[in-house]
Amino acid sequence: MAHKKGGGSSTNGRDSHGQRLGVKRFGGQLVNAGTILVRQRGTKHQAGVNVGQGKDDTLYALVTGYVQFQDRGKSGRYISVQPAEEAKPAVN
Repeated sequence: MAHKKGGGSSTNGRDSHGQRLGVKRFGGQLVNAGTILVRQRGTKHQAGVNVGQGKDDTLYALVTGYVQFQDRGKSGRYISVQPAEEAKPAVN
């Protein structure tokens, strides 16, 4: 005899969690070395001065300083960190 399985909770509930991608620190913010700046898939943002890139394209600060975004047109958007002793924070 053919039976239908009951449509209980065991057949549902397999939705995956979000990946929490995006910009984590913004322009003008003071960050410590090792701070994650952007989690991304692909290189929407590229590593500039004093910024490292992980194997999953995560960008992180190599020095303590202030975050700086630079839009270079066709070259893309670069994220740099200006060392704290050299740069002053952006005035709002």
